[in-house]
Amino acid sequence: MSNFFNDTPDFKFHLEHPLVKKIVQLKEHGFKDAKEFDFAPLHHEDAIDDYLRILEIVGDIAANTIATNAEGVDIEGPSIKDNEVVYAKGTYENYQTLYKAGLLGMTFPRKYEGLNFPLLPYVMAGEMISRADAGFANIWGLQDCGETIYEFGSEEQKEKYLPRFNKEGITAAMVLTEPDAGSDLQAVNLKATFDEDKKVWILNGVKRFITNGDADISLVLARSQEGTQDARGLSMFIYDRKHKAVEVRHLEKKLGIKGSPTTELVFKDAPAELVGRERFGLIKYVMNLMNAARLGVGAQSVGIADAAYREAVKYAKERAQFGKEIIHFPAVYEMLTNMKVRIDAMRSLLYETTRYVDITKVYDEVSKERKLEKEERFEMKAYMKVSSVLTPLIKMVGSETCNTIAYESLQVHGGTGFMKDFPIERIYRDARITSIYEGTTQLQVVAAIKGVTMGIFLDQIKDYDSQVSEENASLQKVLQEMTKDYETVSKLVMENDTVDYFTFHSGRLVEMAANIIMAYLLILDSQRCERYKKSAKLFVNLARAENQEKLAYINNFKPEDVVTYRDFIEISE
Repeated sequence: MSNFFNDTPDFKFHLEHPLVKKIVQLKEHGFKDAKEFDFAPLHHEDAIDDYLRILEIVGDIAANTIATNAEGVDIEGPSIKDNEVVYAKGTYENYQTLYKAGLLGMTFPRKYEGLNFPLLPYVMAGEMISRADAGFANIWGLQDCGETIYEFGSEEQKEKYLPRFNKEGITAAMVLTEPDAGSDLQAVNLKATFDEDKKVWILNGVKRFITNGDADISLVLARSQEGTQDARGLSMFIYDRKHKAVEVRHLEKKLGIKGSPTTELVFKDAPAELVGRERFGLIKYVMNLMNAARLGVGAQSVGIADAAYREAVKYAKERAQFGKEIIHFPAVYEMLTNMKVRIDAMRSLLYETTRYVDITKVYDEVSKERKLEKEERFEMKAYMKVSSVLTPLIKMVGSETCNTIAYESLQVHGGTGFMKDFPIERIYRDARITSIYEGTTQLQVVAAIKGVTMGIFLDQIKDYDSQVSEENASLQKVLQEMTKDYETVSKLVMENDTVDYFTFHSGRLVEMAANIIMAYLLILDSQRCERYKKSAKLFVNLARAENQEKLAYINNFKPEDVVTYRDFIEISE
């Protein structure tokens, strides 16, 4: 019987990272929960054993339930019946299996029926589930909404909603997008008014493209301040489906991730509860949700890429042409090797990012119980600064790389990959959305560019460089030259005051930084495990070639060429 955890040793490796010990110690508050909960760990090794045990269960369910149901779910899809979304049979079975295994609310504190896990094992679970069925990963991953309630809701709201995940198996949704708003969430107009007589908030308006719309509980972004038109007038609300005050108007017909219902919802005098403070809906609470979503899509992207790679290897070993299996042709094994190397690189970036977000969050939790020491405050601030640029980076790099690998996997399959006879056809369709939802790649560049302008990426690169051992001196030299080129060209672009010039090249600068960072991470991984040595060497070669191309493009690009690009479209139109 297959198991997606056991066949991927990378998970255990990333759980053994030195930083994890500090994360676990802080998350467990010195393991004091053991006095109150029989199943709480007594020490670090005990906690890691819990993570490994749970991840093995997830790996089994992913391989033998979710992956098995994926094709049927893709064909059947969800439907609407009596104004309610009905999951495909396989989707329902998947969710019930995870619910019965106690795998909802993994990161919630034990007092709210959670497992009190840090993000790291939770994100690993998300990667495995995404490898099995990317569409279902969306439904399962929306337990992140509970995390937002935990961080910003009242104690009454925490006690009311969080235990329901593991006790009742409830589902969740984040209800943000509107027909006329799209990615511009500050343009949201769904109206929230306070009924003074009933002492309750009332929601009215339309939301569109809502993943898992009609869930049991929804976090809804709405305009609570009449007369406002920007982010300062938006607040966050909890809507409970039991009120039956929402019409499920439409179920989108999509290219991929078909098992995950995407709906248009009409709120009609729907009662709701305010989360936290008014006016903080977008600027604080949604930003928290979106950061979690970036990690989620990063994990989803790695999972899809891994599935695509494995399908390509399997097919290449079985398909014979001109008297031998196609895996023996250089054109094919080059593609397969580059796929695997890129997966190793993006997975290292994913779990480095997750660790940084984790330690920021656990310090924040600890600060609610006691005052942080000066050194702890400094450390929290440092990790927060880096994680703020790594989260959009992994979303950007992960989704774009995922699409590339799915494309190449289908190419390895040839004409058969274009047919529905092989899983890659579904995987290829599922991959496409990753660079679009939860903020397009272009929006991730906008979020990540401060890593360039504020020198955060460069400082991080230099920190990694200081950790490289003598045995990797030759690779280190290559990366130091790449870093020098990156620093020089970044300065060149930032100092040019031509309109749109910096924005035009910002994506290239972020991609250059990402390549250098992932290359260093693989080198550092190789210093802890021999298995990554080949990946590190090969990825450095790939990264150098890609960065040299971007460097040459920028250096040969005249500032006035921006105008040529802009005018070309205007003239064409």
